[in-house]
Amino acid sequence: MSNQQSDRDGKLIRGLSLLDATMIVIGSMIGSGIFITSAESARTIGSPGWLIAAWALAGVLTITGALCCAELAAMMPRAGGQYVFLREAYGSATGFLFGWSLFFVIQTGTIAAVAVAFARFMGVLAPAISESNYLIAPTHLFGSYAISLSTAQLVAIILILLLTATNTRGLKTGKLIQNSFTFTKTAALIGLILVGLLLGWNSESAAYTSSWWNPWMNGWNPQAAQPGLGATDSTALLMLLGLAMVGPLFAQSAWNNVTFTGSEIRDPGRNLPRALLIGCFAVVALYLLANLAYVVTLPLDTIQKPQNSVATATMQAVMGRPGTILMAVAIMISTFGCNNGLILAGGRVYYAMARDRLFFSRVGTLNSRHVPAVALIAQGVWASLLTLPRTVKIDPATNQEVYGNVYTQLLEYIISADLVFYALMVGAVIIMRRKAPEAERPYRTFGYPIVPLIYIVLAVLLVIDLAILKPSTSGIGYLLVLTGIPVYFIWRKTAKPRPAFEEQG
Repeated sequence: MSNQQSDRDGKLIRGLSLLDATMIVIGSMIGSGIFITSAESARTIGSPGWLIAAWALAGVLTITGALCCAELAAMMPRAGGQYVFLREAYGSATGFLFGWSLFFVIQTGTIAAVAVAFARFMGVLAPAISESNYLIAPTHLFGSYAISLSTAQLVAIILILLLTATNTRGLKTGKLIQNSFTFTKTAALIGLILVGLLLGWNSESAAYTSSWWNPWMNGWNPQAAQPGLGATDSTALLMLLGLAMVGPLFAQSAWNNVTFTGSEIRDPGRNLPRALLIGCFAVVALYLLANLAYVVTLPLDTIQKPQNSVATATMQAVMGRPGTILMAVAIMISTFGCNNGLILAGGRVYYAMARDRLFFSRVGTLNSRHVPAVALIAQGVWASLLTLPRTVKIDPATNQEVYGNVYTQLLEYIISADLVFYALMVGAVIIMRRKAPEAERPYRTFGYPIVPLIYIVLAVLLVIDLAILKPSTSGIGYLLVLTGIPVYFIWRKTAKPRPAFEEQG
């Protein structure tokens, strides 16, 4: 490691063990998605078989992506993680656009979505907390967009600011919260799976009463699932399978967050790949089992339109009202811990960018507790603001205005932009093999080059699919990415020259 890199990361403390790093992977992945998004996916694709297929395909993307990311993480274990990988492979412009997108939509949008989910399930215990209980009624901004402040949105903002404050207190505090909540919520997810598979299995469930692979037999209509869709046959099914993957991909995202803390992990060449692979394989397996528990416990129409979430419906079917309350508490614990991991990791990227003079200089400073407090605060303020916007539509049946679900629309902003940068990161494995063939690689991607190509092909197909089916929300995500281009050229004028990769290795 060069003197420049040592100066940059010298005050960051390598205080994260393999267990801590694995808890960041698992804790950042298990949040709200597995408990909520299967309902939207089931409505979109219309059958239990294709629902599980959507989760399995998302799992393929997660595993192949992690196999590739592990090589880069072991090779370049530095603060900023994926930002560093993209910068070294494609140049500082691409690295900056990733960091900019992370700040403006990907990381902060995920933090906002998970916080909204926390508030939604607090509403199960306290009905006054609701997305429709307004403190400030929706106010139109432009086009089909408005902002509002409901009691649920207020709770989401309080959660974000609380966890931001605790993470400025030092890495030890952040990892203690992360480990405690990750163990608890993983146990809760395992409990949900066991309840569904061992106690919930019944002949009235979707597994027995619905066609697994022919959604039309279940009353599915592609045009109802996606108004305006021209296709009606297998083409419609494949296009909507891609759309049904939005929730599963969100639920399985953020596994790369552990790379952002690369300068704080002990023996990173060994521990970073292990944490990535152990964490991702474990979570993908748990998610598939959870969805199997849903389809053997609940009828298809209940999975598609549960009262609160498909997870609470599963517990209620087996245990009644106490099951609903237990699951709501479990989801609150899960989302609390997830957001802690997202907040802890995200600030390290903006810190690394600022140290390259590609972000506000204050963001590149550490406080007395050796954490990038200014970066964390900036992230927390913007994530709080992202809980406020809502889409506005006119219901053709009633001619009334309908306000978009904050959680769902945040997912659609995030996934399209996120996939582009994940695909670029996977491609960076191929580029760095050519650009720096002599660099030390403690871990090499299994199945290279087939595994990277599988990821890239699937990601490109999904990006195209979402651009066609959800142009308004995915378009906002892309626009936020593109706003970084002029900003990069402004900041580049003050950026200090960087040595070549070989000089930093």
